[in-house]
Amino acid sequence: MSENRTNGLRRGARIAGIGAAAAVAMGLFSTGAANADTFVPLPDGQKVAPSGTVTITRTGERALISPSLSANGAGRTVWVSGNATADVTVTPEGTVGPNNGAANGPGTNNSSTHGTSQLSTGYIVGCQINIGEDAISAGISGGVSLSDASLGGSIGVNLGPGQVKFVQIDYKDILKPGVYSVEYQDAEITIQGCAGYAQARSYTVVEVIGDHYSKTTLYGQPFSIG
Repeated sequence: MSENRTNGLRRGARIAGIGAAAAVAMGLFSTGAANADTFVPLPDGQKVAPSGTVTITRTGERALISPSLSANGAGRTVWVSGNATADVTVTPEGTVGPNNGAANGPGTNNSSTHGTSQLSTGYIVGCQINIGEDAISAGISGGVSLSDASLGGSIGVNLGPGQVKFVQIDYKDILKPGVYSVEYQDAEITIQGCAGYAQARSYTVVEVIGDHYSKTTLYGQPFSIG
């Protein structure tokens, strides 16, 4: 079994400093009561595919939530950290190619990968909607990824009431059976345009191509972003 692990995001996730360490120790810190940053520890999780060939594990997930500096009630920022791991025992040896969406060819089952199996992780962010599993497919208004982010590494998300977006943090191609991991630390997501409450939850998807196509998703615990 091979082992493939990332050492963090390929693009600018903010490195945790003294302030984040203090948040872990205290749970809450601020420069003033009106501008408090809130630390949210989140539980680990695991899901095994029905076939038993894919096991997804999420550990060390946490979030640090800050109100908007503009204090307009429509913006806020969350820094998220965690580790998503996939143990894949059976997969074809794919070849990385263009991501052209679903090929709908024999054995693809409308696979949206780009020629190889893949581990992908990120967050589902919603405005004025509770992101239960029955609500994830409702109100989807597209998605963004860290590759779309600015040079500073912040992912900007514009949300209206009732809208939900998928925010991809990172992914890893699965070229052969093995253990694959995506680790991220203080990846910054900035939410704008949501005057009501906002909520988020992590997702990790493992898609295995081939004649025995499978797609396994592990969701995290929903949490409020204020």
